[in-house]
Amino acid sequence: MAAVDALKEVPLLSCLNQRELKRVARNVREQSFSPGTTVVREGKMSGVGFFIVVEGEGEVSVGGAVLGRLHPGDHFGELALIGKRERTATVTAVTPFTCLSMATWDLEELVKSSPETAWKLLRHVVDLLAAERGRSSGQVASATLG
Repeated sequence: MAAVDALKEVPLLSCLNQRELKRVARNVREQSFSPGTTVVREGKMSGVGFFIVVEGEGEVSVGGAVLGRLHPGDHFGELALIGKRERTATVTAVTPFTCLSMATWDLEELVKSSPETAWKLLRHVVDLLAAERGRSSGQVASATLG
């Protein structure tokens, strides 16, 4: 999977045009992890913000409870990419696990150097939040009405 194609599938970055995606892709690195390796740990900070799964399978857990599995095309860490926050979950390689990774500072550099891209991303994040809020209110409404 080419880095640009992988980035285009990420909801956070889906608003970027081909030129912007290529610029982001220049800073994406491939990382491989052996089975049993912790990729990110809940409650910890890490310099690399964001991952897209290319090969293998990873396990997502919170507080030691397994929440799900990650497969090629899945991604994680977008909150850390922008928010510089502690990890909200642990991701562990179950099989040989390869990811494309992007560091927080690389996205930050793009945003600082291109106000148009920054504005586009900001508007897109607001749209994603509004859509999520709409889904949450719909669930509350149907739970209340049902």
